[in-house]
Parts: sequence; structure tokens; C-alpha cells
Amino acid sequence: MQRRAIIACLATLPLLPRPAAAAQRQPFTEAALEAAQAADRPILIEVTAPWCPTCRAQKPHVDAVAADPRMAGAVLLSIDFDSQKDALRRFQVRSQSTLIAMKGREERGRATGITDGAAIRDLLFRAL
Repeated sequence: MQRRAIIACLATLPLLPRPAAAAQRQPFTEAALEAAQAADRPILIEVTAPWCPTCRAQKPHVDAVAADPRMAGAVLLSIDFDSQKDALRRFQVRSQSTLIAMKGREERGRATGITDGAAIRDLLFRAL
């Protein structure tokens, strides 16, 4: 009898609500940007370089914002400062450690070199 109850409970697990998926970091591509813009999704853009200490300091704060349930459906695009010069020109970025918040095609905020968690959170939440 107890075994049947356990099986019945396990069978209902797929019906339970799931937590919202976090924004996933992906390399910047024009196609990914265009798809997010067409869907009017929140877009977080980070310009990073592997040798950049400021970028390393930003990463855990950006990850925390991306994991926030309010950011479900957001797109996190990462531009490599050293290899994606066309993307840098497109966004008129002159320095690594630049963060840009967009909603669809509208830029809602931008900052370079900030490492304070609250400031990063406030900037990136402008994408909502």
C-alpha cells in the first residue's frame, strides 16, 4: 500500500510548477541578438576579456542577476573584447568590462568598469 502511494506521488511531480529558468550566458552573435530583439526580450550584454581583472570581478554579480527569477526569459550575450571587433563597433564599445542593458531594440543602460554588486544589479534590471 505504501509503495502505491509513493508511486502516485512521484507520478504527479511533472505537474508541479517549476522555478523560472535563469538567463543563460551565450557568446554574442548577430542571430542571437536579432532573435532576442524580435521577441522583445530583456537583453544583458557583457564585454569581457580573459585577462581583465575587472571583468572577473563583475562576473559573479552578473551571474547573480542572471539567476534572479525576474530575469527568466532574459538573454545574456557575452562579447569577447579581443576577437569580436565588429560587435564592439556595433555597440560603440571602447573598453572591456562594459555592461549594456536592453529591452528589445531599446538600450536602457550602460556602464564600464563597475564592480559594485548593487550598481550592476540596478543597471541590468533596467532591461526589464
